[in-house]
Amino acid sequence: MRLYLDQMLKAELADMLASQGHDVVRSSDTGQSRAEDDAILAYSIAENRILITLDDDFGNWAILPLHEHHGVIRIKVHPPTSAKIAEVLTPFLRDVEQRDLMNRLVILSEKRARWIQTA
Repeated sequence: MRLYLDQMLKAELADMLASQGHDVVRSSDTGQSRAEDDAILAYSIAENRILITLDDDFGNWAILPLHEHHGVIRIKVHPPTSAKIAEVLTPFLRDVEQRDLMNRLVILSEKRARWIQTA
C-alpha cells in the first residue's frame, strides 16, 4: 500500500511498514513536518496515498472536512509508541486492499476498526 505518515509518527514506524512491503513516505520527508492538517491531507490526495495519523482533527468535519481522498486511518492507542501502533496497524493493513479505503476514515484502536464513509 501507498502510505503517508503524519508528522507525529516516527521513522521507526515507517521502517517497520516498509519492511512489510508498503510504500511509505513521512511528512517530514516532504517538508511537511510542521504543516497544517489540510496541507498534509492535500499531499496524501495528490500522491494517491493513505494518510496514517494520530490526530483527532481528522474525525471532526467541522475542523477538517473530508471529501474525496484515498483513505485516512486515525490510530487510537495508548501509549502511542511505534510498537503499539504497528501492533494494531499491521494486521489491519494485511487484511484490506488499498481501494477499500477510498473515501473512508477508519478509526483504528486495539479493540476495533470503525469505518466511516466520508464522500
